[in-house]
Amino acid sequence: MKRILNKFIPDTETGEFLKQALEDRNLTMKDVLHGYMYIRWPKAYIGAALGENNLAPIADFFTSLVASPNDKEKRQKLKDDFAQSYHGKVITTAEAVKLIKIKKEVRTTLPERVLPYEKARDIILQHPDHIVLFECPCRASRENPCYPLDVCMIVGEPFASFVAKNHPEKSRRITEDEAERILEAENARGHVHHVFFKDVMLGRFYAICNCCSCCCGAMEAMRNGIPMLAPSGYISVVDPQKCIGCGQCMEYCPFGAMHLRNKRMRIDPKKCMGCGVCTNKCRKDALRLVRNKKHPEPLLVDKL
Repeated sequence: MKRILNKFIPDTETGEFLKQALEDRNLTMKDVLHGYMYIRWPKAYIGAALGENNLAPIADFFTSLVASPNDKEKRQKLKDDFAQSYHGKVITTAEAVKLIKIKKEVRTTLPERVLPYEKARDIILQHPDHIVLFECPCRASRENPCYPLDVCMIVGEPFASFVAKNHPEKSRRITEDEAERILEAENARGHVHHVFFKDVMLGRFYAICNCCSCCCGAMEAMRNGIPMLAPSGYISVVDPQKCIGCGQCMEYCPFGAMHLRNKRMRIDPKKCMGCGVCTNKCRKDALRLVRNKKHPEPLLVDKL
């Protein structure tokens, strides 16, 4: 069936995505349709998952058919299975910049010690300089979203051209230098860079999202027990000789991992995801990132 359908798909931006999906032996026909719907109507898809649109009751209904609200064990398994197929990796601004400036095609699978999921761990970059800035579906779905809305970066093919073609009013092509400026601006706002992977998106990396804790669906999912995000592999540490306990860095921490005690900043190792947002907010240079060996290894672009 896949081979037959492939013959009738036109050589367009949308067709290229569908052709690669149909050629992927790991994807069923249902997966191909799922992936198309996700990338074609991301606001409706994510809005339903967030409970922010009219499709939310339908999503809840189908979930209840698989596991009743009272079956906590089965519900948690659903959450874990979902995270296996759709997840992000926290990365620092420096690594995010390296990723959008990689300048060469990449074909590799990240080991589980970096991305601790069984599915969707490939980084296959075709035309990595093709970057499309896209309206964030999470922010756009919210009643009072954070701004700017256009902060999601679709990287490489066939994803970038698909989004540019099908969402002309909500996306635009950007250069590597412009992408770097946006990453730095989002970091300055206290937002986190997540490298996203999804099984029906050809099982691989397709976007760098710049996420705020109030709008981001993945961060909300984490708070609700869905382990969608893998920590960066680092942890923030405080130099007690430099810290004056002003609390400015705490205002920016997107994971609520910081608190003041005895006029000194403390880091909760169970909450810190090692995003590095706090480190450049300290006026006294009292914060830095170090390797957290209890977490998965960092995603280091130089090693790809």
